[in-house]
Amino acid sequence: MLILLPPSEGKTAPVDGPPLDLAALSSPGLTAQRRKTLGALIKVSRRRDAAEVLGVGATLGEEVARNVDLKTAPTAEARRVYTGVLYAAAGLDTVPDTEALDRVRTVSGLWGLVSPLDPIPAYRLSMGVDLPGVGPLAPAWRPALAKELDRRDELIVDCRSAAYLAAWKPRRTERWVQVRVLRELDGKRAVVSHYAKHTRGVLTRHLVTRTGAAPTDPEDLAKAAWELVGSELIDVELTRSARGADTLSLVVAG
Repeated sequence: MLILLPPSEGKTAPVDGPPLDLAALSSPGLTAQRRKTLGALIKVSRRRDAAEVLGVGATLGEEVARNVDLKTAPTAEARRVYTGVLYAAAGLDTVPDTEALDRVRTVSGLWGLVSPLDPIPAYRLSMGVDLPGVGPLAPAWRPALAKELDRRDELIVDCRSAAYLAAWKPRRTERWVQVRVLRELDGKRAVVSHYAKHTRGVLTRHLVTRTGAAPTDPEDLAKAAWELVGSELIDVELTRSARGADTLSLVVAG
């Protein structure tokens, strides 16, 4: 099983730790693209219009300016740097089982793929950016991510948002499951965004901490998710697809 997550917008900048070492990151086949993207990001972040190019508001100017020092900034394990809603619910920083953590990867506009244990600095760059010197990041990352991920023959539990989904899609779809969140209110169910990040984080936490074998197919995944019904969820639905990803719907109360 491989759980794919988007990075969090919110990141906690390490106050101490070793500087960035690209050779220390997992998936070394991505190093060349990481180096190219990092150099381009640092260069852009020095520009007066950096916030506009990176698609962020003026209030995040301090985070953009921090990009300039990414090569020397302190690093910490990614599971401690990513601190948004999904990651707070997943609580990966409290999971002691490194083998279980190896089932999780964050798809990143800067690093391509990040293991929870990879030492990274806090940064500001989303996958939807057209980065001068690199181009639109999703297609720029696609060849390297395909080479890294296409060889993995396992259940893909996909919790990514659309921008990060564009960077890689499995060639084999029979064990690819996208996770969505539905809210049930007055007997009607609808896709929602408010609960989605938290609920995907809850599922991630459950999958890496539950006892027993990891799910190996969509049916196994649905059964594992069903274990959350009665606490975090009110229902689970698995919708099979003949051509693309299956869909695992996690239903929460309105």
